[in-house]
Amino acid sequence: MDKELKREIIMEHYSHPKNRKRMDDGDYIKFNTSNSSCIDNLDIYLKLNGNKIEDITFDGEACAISISSTSIMINNLIGMTVLEALDYIKNFRAMINEENYDRDLLKEALVYDDIYKQGNRKNCALLPYLGVETTLNDYKEY
Repeated sequence: MDKELKREIIMEHYSHPKNRKRMDDGDYIKFNTSNSSCIDNLDIYLKLNGNKIEDITFDGEACAISISSTSIMINNLIGMTVLEALDYIKNFRAMINEENYDRDLLKEALVYDDIYKQGNRKNCALLPYLGVETTLNDYKEY
């Protein structure tokens, strides 16, 4: 994927993020993920149905990388089982850390495949993934 296309995808998800809304529904697990070194502070709302991710939304303030990464992540995770989502997150983390990963699994998240070149931005891209990973690892029904 060329650099300009990556930039367009990131900016589209930043300007028009998918599933950006606060949920006050008791069926959602709410958690916060934030980065102490910048403004990134997101509330993520995760709805599980058995071992399947039924819905995810988010709200909060964050940089373009965190917002777009969250939007892309949500698009990819909805409909996955908990184990599929954990595998997806493992692959995203591997990509960010320049390790072997499954390119086909990550879909649009491949726009971050060279973010390792900007070490301080890695945390921005990983932020929502780490929050979801922790929450799913704490979920015991899978």
